[in-house]
Amino acid sequence: MVDVVDKQTRSRMMAGIRGKNTKPELTLRRALHRAGFRYRIHDSKLPGKPDLVFPMYKALIFIHGCFWHQHSNCWWNKAPSSNTEFWKNKLGQNAERDVRNVEELRRRGWRIAIVWECSFRLSDPDPVVARVQQWLRSDKPSLSLPRVVRSRSTKLR
Repeated sequence: MVDVVDKQTRSRMMAGIRGKNTKPELTLRRALHRAGFRYRIHDSKLPGKPDLVFPMYKALIFIHGCFWHQHSNCWWNKAPSSNTEFWKNKLGQNAERDVRNVEELRRRGWRIAIVWECSFRLSDPDPVVARVQQWLRSDKPSLSLPRVVRSRSTKLR
């Protein structure tokens, strides 16, 4: 399928996609800060540069975009219809790198939460923030939100 916009427009659109300080990330950061949690952001000394680092809790949070990090069975993880081989390789490498980073962080003794972008899109952010707060205060080694992903056939509000 041919792209619906010209190369310059597509390039500008892709350049506007942020890797840091995304809306879901800012939403979670602000809510956790209001609740009294203190953290570092994007620590380059750790594999994968986690979005939020809580040294006091020995916990990390990654806020993953469903498309870029290949959230399985998620509505927002739709394969592009053009240049499919390029995207398959690129997104596959992203997912493989995520696995390697999580394994290395676990070896270093970190607890890891992955909050998917869709958990903010599908509902009010308050329950997501509450689950993250509960997890931070616990001793559970991991958290992934949402646990259950709605399929494409599920009606969204």
